[in-house]
Amino acid sequence: MKFPGTRLLARIMLAFVAAVALAVAVTGCSMFEDAGKSDTAKSEVGECINVISSSAVDSETEPVDCSSEKAVYKVVQTHETKTECAEDYTSYEETLNGGTTAFLCLAPNFKQDSCYADSMLSGYSFADCASADASFRVIQRIDGQADELLCGAEANKFITVTDPKTTFCLGDPKA
Repeated sequence: MKFPGTRLLARIMLAFVAAVALAVAVTGCSMFEDAGKSDTAKSEVGECINVISSSAVDSETEPVDCSSEKAVYKVVQTHETKTECAEDYTSYEETLNGGTTAFLCLAPNFKQDSCYADSMLSGYSFADCASADASFRVIQRIDGQADELLCGAEANKFITVTDPKTTFCLGDPKA
């Protein structure tokens, strides 16, 4: 016995299956590949990241608005495999079952008059200037130029980034 509308339902289901198959073919399954990635790993070039906590083997991060003082890094490159980042960038790698699922090259995005912690093992993170964790304060941020000679006598260190060209003049966090 046939029920009215069963052919219509069958056609709708076939159309739905065809649409999903087309979406998978067009996107290369990226909607399924991204499902296991963290929000940080899904970040795109130009977006910023806050480092909540970190160690040599693991970190807790989150995407944040680039105008936030906690936007420690800006994404400058994204890759799906492990890649060599430029010398003035920091890398972020996310793995699953021993394979790389996301690899980001990150440039510092420090804010003038803010303080940061610097660790050889885990990179930079935002720090309150009064805390013992604070390694330096950004005395001056100069966008559009990568030249340490622009830093004044108040600065005792500097960081330059070639792309995007930026100079960070650094000093004592307690000053």
